[in-house]
Amino acid sequence: MSSLAQTQPALAAASLPKATAEPAWVKWTLVTVALTFLTLFLVLPLSVVLYGAFELGVKVWWDAITEPDALAAIRLTLFVLVIVVPLNAIFGIAIAWAIAKFEFKGKTLLISIIDMPFAISPVVVGLIFVILFGSQGWLGPWLSAHDIKIVFAVPGIIIVILFGTLPFVARELIPLMQQQGKEEEEASLTLGASGWKTFWYVTLPNIKWGLIYGVVLCNARAMGEFGAVAIVSGRIRGETNTMPLHIEVLYNEYMFTAAFAVSSLLTGLALVTIVIKSWVEYKDERRHKTA
Repeated sequence: MSSLAQTQPALAAASLPKATAEPAWVKWTLVTVALTFLTLFLVLPLSVVLYGAFELGVKVWWDAITEPDALAAIRLTLFVLVIVVPLNAIFGIAIAWAIAKFEFKGKTLLISIIDMPFAISPVVVGLIFVILFGSQGWLGPWLSAHDIKIVFAVPGIIIVILFGTLPFVARELIPLMQQQGKEEEEASLTLGASGWKTFWYVTLPNIKWGLIYGVVLCNARAMGEFGAVAIVSGRIRGETNTMPLHIEVLYNEYMFTAAFAVSSLLTGLALVTIVIKSWVEYKDERRHKTA
């Protein structure tokens, strides 16, 4: 009797259609739509960029990315990355630790403030900092009196990119730390470890893949930031033009091959970022399977 009672629910479950058992035409229709979309909006534009960059040969491409203004744009972009990404990593870890490990008033408001750069247009962000730091802005007279230049200079570019990329690391780490809880840190502190040792040997190993993933996303956004930078940089050729701004200048001057050449370099950096992102996801998935 007991075996019959166990068999009946099993047969009933087997008779139910599986959620993944779709007709073949549905599967292939979805695959075709996805591939068509990727081809039109990803593969085709990338192919156009690469074709335009190397249409006149490798020498022309090399000359386009090594001319003084292009090198200045590349150096400025990398310089901004070196400053912005570590700062956002430090901020992301600190704010995620505070939100995930502690309870305090205004916690929900703080989380909402962190998401603010996602909700505000980059152009509006640029205008905000021009109003704040421009020569006719709120702090403009004081900055001019002390010979401090922020708008139409490198500091303004760093500030707006820092603002625009602020949520990426924090947003990756907050749910990860909340899921892990704080038992391991409490146990470490109970055993006599200092706060720094607890962070270095307990917290950081647990969040390293999420941290790397957030840093990769932050880096990708910082490289391609355009709207806010276009407002605060002044677009001074050879001085305050990042790679996206330099590409726009070249294209507006009908120097299409040079514009595509610099675009291909920026695309290459983006592809490297995607490869790193995929590797991090793969390692994280393997870690979860092992656990």
